[in-house]
Amino acid sequence: MTARPANAHQARLLRLLRDGGPNSRAQLGDQVDLSRSKLAVEVDRLLETGLVVADGLAASRGGRRSHNIRLAPALRFLGVDIGATSVDVAVTNAELEVLGHINQPMDVREGPVAVFEQVLAMAAKLKASGLAEGFDGAGIGVPGPVRFPEGVPVAPPIMPGWDGFPVREALSQELGCPVMVDNDVNLMAMGEQHAGVARSVGDFLCVKIGTGIGCGIVVGGEVHRGTTGSAGDIGHIQAEPDGRPCACGNRGCLEAYFSGAALARDAEEAATQGRSAELAARLDEAGRLSAVDVAAAAAAGDAAALDLIREGGNRTGQVLAALVSFFNPGLVVIGGGVTGLGHTLLAAIRTQVYRQSLPLATGNLPIVLGELGPTAGVIGGARLISDHLFSPA
Repeated sequence: MTARPANAHQARLLRLLRDGGPNSRAQLGDQVDLSRSKLAVEVDRLLETGLVVADGLAASRGGRRSHNIRLAPALRFLGVDIGATSVDVAVTNAELEVLGHINQPMDVREGPVAVFEQVLAMAAKLKASGLAEGFDGAGIGVPGPVRFPEGVPVAPPIMPGWDGFPVREALSQELGCPVMVDNDVNLMAMGEQHAGVARSVGDFLCVKIGTGIGCGIVVGGEVHRGTTGSAGDIGHIQAEPDGRPCACGNRGCLEAYFSGAALARDAEEAATQGRSAELAARLDEAGRLSAVDVAAAAAAGDAAALDLIREGGNRTGQVLAALVSFFNPGLVVIGGGVTGLGHTLLAAIRTQVYRQSLPLATGNLPIVLGELGPTAGVIGGARLISDHLFSPA
């Protein structure tokens, strides 16, 4: 994709077609502040670029029938969601519909070179399946703070070897297309905003509970990243004064008490101390435990596993209660790998938020699980790069 919109009107039309699908000139005219003649000029210019194509006649609204317009069907975006222990890669069309999706285990601590070799192999596999001849752009999420304008990770606590690595530049050269890079939870928020539970919400928090804990902050429909890219790093808010040591170097952080790693450690402790026969059996069989084992034990009615989930949900809810009082969002979305713990976790979080935040902030506040699961991040990646490409050059 070499063409870019020439002005804000064309950019607005491209985003409307991305978010709403094929539409008639007349219906597009209802949504933009342009005269009919000016709209016709801008649409014709977009048709000349090849970014949009005619798509048959629209339904009659009286008088001469208008033509439908849609984004070029051949446009392809790559969404990449790099987590601490796995990576998701997907191809979407211009409307951000997922055409193909691969998930593979991966350890982000192996460093950027090894991780990107795997990402490129996954992208090549999707390409070879016939889903794309090439990519018009790629959006990449990484599990740490990102200096957004440059596409560079900054001092990520769980990503040794990534600090300052030129992710955007390196992948752009390898893929042969523009690349944008952001924090993984911001992409999850953008995915849920585009195609999930946050479709109609302008101000919301999107909390990802996985190996770590992060929060995407969306204000007026736009992701808030902060001055240095570290906005939403709620896993390092202190949950317990002088508490457990955390990977960041401080003590008592929420992440030290409730994250995938903390939950696995506490579950293994419960198993070895004889507090859970179910977890002990799973530990004997696998040699280690994960959040998945805790979820399965809880589903089987194991009291110790249920206690671990409730305790973690309570701590997370306490931190979120302060954020809700401060930010007054219209929605809180809970996602990430640990959400396999489901409604026991959600109930504990809700209890703390509704109990501790003022009724004015929580009276109409839904706290819900995300709808999209592992596709939220890759859809968010496609959304990120399309936002960039559907902006005036």
